[in-house]
Amino acid sequence: MQKISVVRIFMTLALILSSLNLAAKDTEIAEKEGKDGLKAEIKEFIDHHLQDSHDFTLFSDKESGKHYGFPLPVILWDNGLKVFSSSKFHHGETVAEVDGTYYKLYHSKIYKTDAEGTINYDEDHHATNEKPLDFSITKNVVSMLLIGLLMFFMFRSLAKSYKKNNGMPSGVGRFLEPLVLFVRDEIAKPNIGHNYKKYMSFLLTIFFFIWLLNLLGMTPLGVNVTGNIAVTFGLALLTFLITNITANKNYWGHIFWMPGVPTFMKVVLAPIELLGVFIKPFSLMIRLYANMTAGHVVIMSIVGMMFLFKSWIGSPLSFGLAFVLSILELLVAALQAYIFTMLSALYFGMANEEAHH
Repeated sequence: MQKISVVRIFMTLALILSSLNLAAKDTEIAEKEGKDGLKAEIKEFIDHHLQDSHDFTLFSDKESGKHYGFPLPVILWDNGLKVFSSSKFHHGETVAEVDGTYYKLYHSKIYKTDAEGTINYDEDHHATNEKPLDFSITKNVVSMLLIGLLMFFMFRSLAKSYKKNNGMPSGVGRFLEPLVLFVRDEIAKPNIGHNYKKYMSFLLTIFFFIWLLNLLGMTPLGVNVTGNIAVTFGLALLTFLITNITANKNYWGHIFWMPGVPTFMKVVLAPIELLGVFIKPFSLMIRLYANMTAGHVVIMSIVGMMFLFKSWIGSPLSFGLAFVLSILELLVAALQAYIFTMLSALYFGMANEEAHH
């Protein structure tokens, strides 16, 4: 009997230990699954922040599924003009029916579909549904319009203060005047020369436009205009057009038939110089897009690490690093506006350089 009791005790202990081991494994698996789910949620949030959207969502409550914000107008050209509110999509959860045609919002893009919202894919899992021409007023467009209006009232106030006070700024003008003088004296004059005045309006517009949009992108509104390559392409295209339209004969002479160089080398260098005409604005586009996108991704990734660590060491470190990088991002916001404006002025100066004999 004693032997049987000892055996039972050992069997009971073994069962308890195995149960504890299984419970520990289940806890570890649950924690791992929880972390994987949290990582996927953080990645989804970062992707959502970087992308444009057809509504302006201020914040969302995931538990209740409610979104707080306002819809924006959707403008499509699909065998005619189709205009409706983005609220029909219910943040991509439902299919919008317009004049008997069904549209689905999928990954911030609008596709034609059926009543069930079917999306077809190719071998690389890319949607193959037909896309109508989209001219919608998206979140990025609203942000640019707001910054444009803000700049209009700021410079209008500066002009009025000059008129009132005999050339002395007042109010917001006292803040704007040093920046305007900086663009004129440190960017336009050194890089363009005596013809700088005809480019000042563009240089001032581009400097404040990029800077204010960069600052807006650092707010919790989820705006990432300068991290949108279509926007940076448009800004670089303006620089490209102004450079080449206002260029003088000397500029084009140096590109197609460089003076002071043997004829054989002129033939070799001409295609290279012509290629440089397109590479310059391309570098402007990529530089602004890549720097602003990288800044957003890094900061949001570090903030997300606070929720992954859940420890008294990791979370404060992540918070401190995110805070320092946010301060650095304020400098980068102004620096990127300065670099874009300075390089644009440099290209304008090269296009207007006089021949040296």
